[in-house]
Amino acid sequence: MPAAPRLASVDALRGTTVAAMLLVNNPGDWGHVYAPLLHAHWHGCTPTDLIFPFFLFIVGVSIALAILPRSEAGVTKPALARAVWIRGAKIVAIGLLLHALAWWWLDQAWFRPWGVLQRIGLCFIATGLLALSTRQRTQWWLIGALLIGYWGALAASGSYAPWLNLASRVDTALFAPLLYRFDPASGHGHDPEGLLSTLPAIATTLLGLRAGDWLRQGRSARLLPVGIALLASGGLWSVWLPLNKNLWTSSYVLWTAGWAMLALWLCHALIDRRGWPALGRSFGVNAIAAYAGAAVMVYAFAGLGWWEPIYQSGFSSWMTPRFGPYAPSLAFALAFVLVWWGVVRWMDRRRWHLKV
Repeated sequence: MPAAPRLASVDALRGTTVAAMLLVNNPGDWGHVYAPLLHAHWHGCTPTDLIFPFFLFIVGVSIALAILPRSEAGVTKPALARAVWIRGAKIVAIGLLLHALAWWWLDQAWFRPWGVLQRIGLCFIATGLLALSTRQRTQWWLIGALLIGYWGALAASGSYAPWLNLASRVDTALFAPLLYRFDPASGHGHDPEGLLSTLPAIATTLLGLRAGDWLRQGRSARLLPVGIALLASGGLWSVWLPLNKNLWTSSYVLWTAGWAMLALWLCHALIDRRGWPALGRSFGVNAIAAYAGAAVMVYAFAGLGWWEPIYQSGFSSWMTPRFGPYAPSLAFALAFVLVWWGVVRWMDRRRWHLKV
């Protein structure tokens, strides 16, 4: 297949998002984390809750920039669909392998099939196939149907509460105890990347697809007003349907996609048009490698018993008496990101861009 041109702004936004993932996932001490670097306990949306939907939104943008031009250049749709299936399956497989490694190395009670990469792979497959087989208007109708249908399903179930909501009940019925959280005593379970909540996550990716299509057609001016409209719609909808990452509520889809669209507009304006440096690009061109490599590093440090000694001797022992317990926890997370920035920067200089 012919190579698609890359936009530095998209790589920079993707890379910044991956760096933010590593930052919030790896504090030195989970008991001492600044509030903006934690997910909302249930309802609500912190800066940390923007990270995963940003990445899915960028997946949609990338589909518009990489797959649609190949279709227009004459590559057959069956060939492109096969490539979408293969790439999506590889992403899911990497996620499953990482969870298998964690299950074995960390001696977990059970294997968890759901996860971040698994959701990315499924959303990539669904959005890639829809990009090839549907028109723009149909995609907008699908976004609306997914969001309204999911809202209706949650509302009809009678509760948005932990454990009792429809998404948690479906995941528990189908996959317990192989979930992120499961209480054997009550039989309740929940997975933030579970089956039912993947449907509105596909809507997040489809919104990225539409934004990416405007970008490649030179209509980036649409990103600003549509981003503001999505924010306003999500905020208004949250009066009746709370913002909730765990459930990936429809209001949360619009709210986070609005922020992502504004971030894309700003990055495009500053980097692609004004020539600002593409900060984060090294992470962006090796996003899966950085995420998967960092996960393996965490499992190794935890499994070998190195995490606590490194944190205590390198950060907590001398920083806590001077700055309190929160500063060393954040410093450790920043150091973790810096180490992986060095890795991906070194790879980028050698043009080692690992793709699936």
